[in-house]
Amino acid sequence: MQSHSGAGRLTTHVLDTARGSPAQGLRIEVLRIDGERAQPVAEAKTNGDGRCDAPLLSGEQMQPGTYELRFHAGDYLGRENGKLAFLDVIPVRFNISEGTAHYHIPLLLSPFSYSTYRGS
Repeated sequence: MQSHSGAGRLTTHVLDTARGSPAQGLRIEVLRIDGERAQPVAEAKTNGDGRCDAPLLSGEQMQPGTYELRFHAGDYLGRENGKLAFLDVIPVRFNISEGTAHYHIPLLLSPFSYSTYRGS
């Protein structure tokens, strides 16, 4: 990914660790959290590289505050042997303190577990 110094943006990357490949077609919602209210601000699907074609948020959208990414893992993982996927919607709540910074939040996903971190 290119460097955009001074231009704040929020990006993600989803890897399917069970398959050893990027998670293509996984739906992601971005919400701004204000107390008990969750305001939808963006939505995207991952491409063949497990990334979104554009930043989830950028420029003026990058306002300090609390946000949540909702990874729709259940839809991606689907049904296996007629059963619903164990994981459904994975919420990752985080704070943006600098609107000009790059926030990268990868998700490592398998049918029964996940992990995330602040990437670069």
